[in-house]
Amino acid sequence: MGKQFTVRLKNEPGALARLAAQLGEHGIDIRTIGVGAVGSSGCAVLSTNNDAATHDVLRQAHYSFVEGEALTVGLEDRPGALAKLSGRLAAAGVNITGLVLLGRHQGKAELAITVDEIDAARRVLAASTTVTA
Repeated sequence: MGKQFTVRLKNEPGALARLAAQLGEHGIDIRTIGVGAVGSSGCAVLSTNNDAATHDVLRQAHYSFVEGEALTVGLEDRPGALAKLSGRLAAAGVNITGLVLLGRHQGKAELAITVDEIDAARRVLAASTTVTA
């Protein structure tokens, strides 16, 4: 899947439009995205068709962001499954920096996650979920 970027945004009209326009002006296609905001801050978690160009555009535009290799994780599509997964990662000292729901099919939910400790996350996830990088 490549990299996933978590980008800090101001919680104001047009913040997402500006981010999307800056990426689009450089021919960057957003592949996945999730956006949220509370108070004066927000963030977007996204992946694109060009990791290097996305990094450059975000840096040149002075966005505060983190990036990481996205792990694709399959887990049972049932209540509590995300709590169990994130709890296991937390117990191993792994912090989730971005998460996007990619889809649901045949009783599974597919997520793209980025973390601060990818090797530890792979060990934790390999125990009971489907993981690809």
